[in-house]
Amino acid sequence: MTNEELNTALYKKMFAEQEQFKGWLLTQPPERILEHSYEYTVREDFLLSLEYNDLTSSQAAALLASPTPLDDLFHQYEKMESSHMEEVWACFENRAEQVKAMQTEAKESIYQHGADYAREHGELDQYRASNRANVQCKEAIEAAVREHFDGLHLGHDAAKGVIETYGMDRVALVLANTVQLQDWDGRYSPRNKEWAKTIPNYNSDTVRCGYALNSHPAVLNGFIDLVREEHLRRQPLTAEDIQAEAERILRELRAPDMPNSPHGTHYMARISPEFLNRAGSKDHDRLMNLLPFRSLAFTGMKGLPGTYATILASEDRSKELRQPRPSVREHLKQEPKQAAPKAPAHKKREPER
Repeated sequence: MTNEELNTALYKKMFAEQEQFKGWLLTQPPERILEHSYEYTVREDFLLSLEYNDLTSSQAAALLASPTPLDDLFHQYEKMESSHMEEVWACFENRAEQVKAMQTEAKESIYQHGADYAREHGELDQYRASNRANVQCKEAIEAAVREHFDGLHLGHDAAKGVIETYGMDRVALVLANTVQLQDWDGRYSPRNKEWAKTIPNYNSDTVRCGYALNSHPAVLNGFIDLVREEHLRRQPLTAEDIQAEAERILRELRAPDMPNSPHGTHYMARISPEFLNRAGSKDHDRLMNLLPFRSLAFTGMKGLPGTYATILASEDRSKELRQPRPSVREHLKQEPKQAAPKAPAHKKREPER
């Protein structure tokens, strides 16, 4: 037999052996199939290797002499030392570094110009990196929607992971881009359409379509609401925000005719969750200083959700809010700086004669 004939005969014999092994494997329960899945894969690799390579005539004849050359090869392979696990670990490390690089790239600032400007100013790398991050962000949003939407409700934490990875600005850009391109769709609320118009986009329509979301518009509208709520929650409270909350609490404290606490000893009004989500300790202090009641306390109520402002039933609820004192520090900052007085000039003493 020629060398080619010997190699062909060996391949046919091993192929028939693999088919017999496969037929037996398919009759086994799922757990047994899983146990032998590695063996099946390695045996397939042996066949593939022989298909593209030739043994010498003596090597092929030696293996042909065995009744089960493929089984012999697998057991020989099992005994050999290999770098397989090192390669697996290297894959772990390489992938982790790639993800780190993508996350860093994704959190970098959004490129605020189009392709023509980037080309003219030698900034094509930044332009392309920013748009790659936009596409990755789009895919992450779609995955988050799939994961957190159960068919009826979108989980309240659906947007947090994407915002953490890609940053608020990029998430808002990708969402606004989609609403802008689909402005005709009535499943986006008018409020969210107006919000989308406030976010500029300098890319061409062709590029923008590459990171337009494919999620269901009605569900995506809810996702946008979550992102906007999270954005608002991260903004520091202004003096006007605290004043408005104090006014609302005062109205609610004045509203009941009788004390409305569980034991009938206090008037109470719930502090808004939106305020509490954004407020720091100084904001709590400022809110308390605006409300004009000596017995005022912020407390929880057993069996009731939230935090409440409470006052004794004997308090005069007709009092008006206290007005915040002008900030001395701010006043000093606004005062024009006075030039420091010049030191008195010293007369030059005449030398004694």
